[in-house]
Amino acid sequence: MNILFTCVGRRNYLLHYFRQALNPGDRIIAADTDSTAPALAVADKPIIVPNVYSVDYVEIILKLCVRENISALMSLNDLELPILAAAKRRFQKIGVKLIISDKKVIETCSDKIETIRFSHKAKIATPKTYLSLDQAKNAIKNNAIKLPVVVKPRWGSASIGLEFPESMEEMELAYKFVSCKVLKGILYKPSMNHLDQAVLIQEKINGKEYGLDILNDLSGKPHQVYVKEKLSMRAGETDKAVLRKKPDLEAIGLKIGQTLGHIGNLDCDIFESDGSFYLLDMNPRFGGGYPFSHMAGARFPDALLAWIEGRSYDFKSFNWEYDQPFAKCDTLIKIRHE
Repeated sequence: MNILFTCVGRRNYLLHYFRQALNPGDRIIAADTDSTAPALAVADKPIIVPNVYSVDYVEIILKLCVRENISALMSLNDLELPILAAAKRRFQKIGVKLIISDKKVIETCSDKIETIRFSHKAKIATPKTYLSLDQAKNAIKNNAIKLPVVVKPRWGSASIGLEFPESMEEMELAYKFVSCKVLKGILYKPSMNHLDQAVLIQEKINGKEYGLDILNDLSGKPHQVYVKEKLSMRAGETDKAVLRKKPDLEAIGLKIGQTLGHIGNLDCDIFESDGSFYLLDMNPRFGGGYPFSHMAGARFPDALLAWIEGRSYDFKSFNWEYDQPFAKCDTLIKIRHE
């Protein structure tokens, strides 16, 4: 079995997890636009590819799959997901299983407004959200929400443009600043059709933040939910976390997985405040918080590889280690030259 990971970036740990689950002779192929991406050093074969928005990007990935006899493909980047999902049938025709959710699921997760609509249908609370500066100002004046608030891109990734203004003046400045980041950065492409509503102002929820890893099989059926309490964040990713036994949140996770019908892992952010839960974000991929689930006993790569091969998987082999905190730390890796 040959597995291709695209946009691998810094996720060398994830490639290690899959290598541990693969059989001898199976290969990991890794692709990225940056030749210095740390995860490339973990692969059996690193490959440099163009930017995901290049006109020939899909063609290049398809040819790569044929050349390397790829069995399955997984993307680790939000911006790439809709591009590959749109070409899912083309990958199926060459015998590649695309472990990526369908276009509708990805749109629901990537567009924060669609996420809110999904949450309302699933009867899961979300923070109060406004699509314009004037709407947010009126909400504050009418005591519908209070400062500080959250200003962020509607189509966000990696916490780019996330601001927490504490006054009306700061909110106006933050709104302009985030709007400029959307216009000039990598978020422009997904936002380009709605630039007048590409920045959100949201109620700031105070309380405990949880990260959920929700594992669905290749038909979109949920099997496992891991609930981690986030202890600290760094550079937009979970830096320290601990697995908690939270039946109420596990039930919400199963409900999300069943209703959404995603493929593979879904990374969710949920806040608990005054006994209520608020869904913030859903990312239909392995997120930066998955290592904490893995260290606490999850073996999602084992299950996914079994399903790719058409086998069932016995989740009794999972060991749950609750209430043991884990923390990330920096390591140096020799950059591979080809």
